[in-house]
Amino acid sequence: MTAHLVAAEPRRPGRRPPPALVAVALTGALLLAGCGPPVGEPSPAPVSTEAGTDPPSSPGPPSSTGSPAPTGSPSPSDAASPAPDTTPTPDTTPPPRPDDVLAGWTLDQKVGQLLMAGVAVDGPAEVSADAVRDHHVGNVFLHGRSEAGVRATADLVDDYTGLVSTKTTHGTPLLVATDQEGGLVQVLRGPGFSEIPRATEQATWDRATLRERAEGWGSELAAAGVNLNLAPVMDLVDAADAAGNPPIGYFDRSYGYTPASVTRSATAFAAGMQAAGVEPVLKHFPGLGRVTQNTDTDTDVTDDVTGPRARAVTLFGDGIDAGARFVMLSSAVYDRIDPDRPAVFSRRVVDLLRDDLGFDGVVMTDDVSAAAQVRPWPPGERAVRAVDAGVDLVLASADPGVAGEMADALVAKARADDGFAAKVDASARRVLAAKAGLDG
Repeated sequence: MTAHLVAAEPRRPGRRPPPALVAVALTGALLLAGCGPPVGEPSPAPVSTEAGTDPPSSPGPPSSTGSPAPTGSPSPSDAASPAPDTTPTPDTTPPPRPDDVLAGWTLDQKVGQLLMAGVAVDGPAEVSADAVRDHHVGNVFLHGRSEAGVRATADLVDDYTGLVSTKTTHGTPLLVATDQEGGLVQVLRGPGFSEIPRATEQATWDRATLRERAEGWGSELAAAGVNLNLAPVMDLVDAADAAGNPPIGYFDRSYGYTPASVTRSATAFAAGMQAAGVEPVLKHFPGLGRVTQNTDTDTDVTDDVTGPRARAVTLFGDGIDAGARFVMLSSAVYDRIDPDRPAVFSRRVVDLLRDDLGFDGVVMTDDVSAAAQVRPWPPGERAVRAVDAGVDLVLASADPGVAGEMADALVAKARADDGFAAKVDASARRVLAAKAGLDG
């Protein structure tokens, strides 16, 4: 596969210039539980389940198990995990003031805002409710496959929003998310829900048509109580290599195969969702279009071609400039950006998103509760590493049973480390600001 590298581009309004440009200037004067193909289709390779749902079982590229791990990639057999990213970052977060949005919050409640636990749509487990009641988890993700329709989904959502209280989430409403891309990645179906085509088909429509239809799909989600859709995919896939890209290209999840097509269609989809009152989530930064394995089912998944100025990276800036407030990180390792850790644990990746692309919204992980790529680390450490890197929202959807362990680890780290506690506060504020924007 070939990386699409570009020279330094003109600054988009509102973006900070890349660190390299700053240096030059200064010298002259930075899926689905039960997910399977529609009836009649052959079972393809596993779908990347950033939503934390089980992929369809089928043939696909062979796992890397037993093969040498790429340099810098984690290995489950290693006795010691790679050290966390310790790149120093200035902490300017002030303590809560009486008029601060976090005034009166306990540490456990603040930590809960940084977690999103899965709720199975085909039979929710008590463990998901316990995550909200006992561990103050402030957000849920509907995963699996449902044919129950809008009304039944709304009833399910009500069961969880009814757990919100001053003791659980400080009375703050939940983010209720799902995966409603279309094609093979559509959690909710049945009466009241449209059958959404694959992204490759959506990309053949003109922008106005796609935006209008996405608004309709978003209205269906809103009627069911869903306010966050983990879509659209903004991964750039090479047309010639699409079948060899298990998480995205194989399943026609990309909006075409050029930067222009991806930007046009993904931003139209996102705009339609926002018009319906549902926030879209751009994914999977800095891109899963160049990998040859699936992070949900394989370890040592590495992209060795995508650099920080690749077009596959900078096109996410187009979505940010168009008004995106949520971005999901991939859990692959990017040798040309940070070869030592998965993107979900990488300060360099988060800084690339915030400093180079100017994103000031909510950064969330792909599922880190059960994905093979992150199994070398215990669940609690996964959450700590993500937040320490600058992530705001940790997704524990495939296995909500680990949400409590993650919450406990975050609380313990914040109690022992004032700098980490400040990061928890900063992320909680961003999540709360995003929720306030939904209310508006």
